[in-house]
Amino acid sequence: MHNKIVFFDIDGTILDHDKQIPLSTKKSIQKLKENGVYVAIATGRAPFMFEDIRKELQIESYVSFNGQYVVFEGETVYENPIATEELTNLYRKTEQMEYPIVFMNNQEMRASVGNHPFITESMGSLKFDYPKVDPEFYQSNKIHQALLFCEKEEEAPFVQSHDQLHFLRWHDYSCDILPSGGSKAVGVEKLIQASGLDIKDTFAFGDGLNDIEMIKETGTGIAMGNAVPELKKVADFTTDSVDLDGIQKGLAYFQLV
Repeated sequence: MHNKIVFFDIDGTILDHDKQIPLSTKKSIQKLKENGVYVAIATGRAPFMFEDIRKELQIESYVSFNGQYVVFEGETVYENPIATEELTNLYRKTEQMEYPIVFMNNQEMRASVGNHPFITESMGSLKFDYPKVDPEFYQSNKIHQALLFCEKEEEAPFVQSHDQLHFLRWHDYSCDILPSGGSKAVGVEKLIQASGLDIKDTFAFGDGLNDIEMIKETGTGIAMGNAVPELKKVADFTTDSVDLDGIQKGLAYFQLV
């Protein structure tokens, strides 16, 4: 009988700054499951981008694409793709202004152009190779999230002209593009509903700007020690950094392990 659920962001939370899972985190997650706690991932990544992590930690529930594709115990319970018309209008403008895009669904991703340094740098920071190029990929596939590659503040014209889209920066050279109203909080809510648990029995760990809604939505929001200041301000508790066994210490503080 499961009595609680804990959501974990990936980068800077499950993964340390070398993109490794600390041993203390592996042991803590195993202990959570032994204690009858649902363990879920909540990330901006696409499902295919963290399949290895799910397999290593034996996690079957996740919120991906910042809430646009949700799976509970191996079954898809919610998906919210971007409207093709919106993507078409956006892509035409980005093409004119020479900003590249990467289109993503739950199985794969495609870039609008090849050999762009911003794509190389951004994807490289996640330890992923440059995507295959197919600028028409979005026309025949559900797109749950896109990535716009530009420097800070350069997304402003697109934000102003596309009120049906939500832009969320995750890298110096890249922004996530979601349907308007999309967030990790929405995905977390859908997964909690699927679990049948009460909001008071839910916990979340995160470190970035895209974790703010999730941290506020769950019963107890926990910021990593390496989290951005904006997240720490809204969290119920701040644990140690990912490199200093932050997950283990946070779980122990709330007597979950």
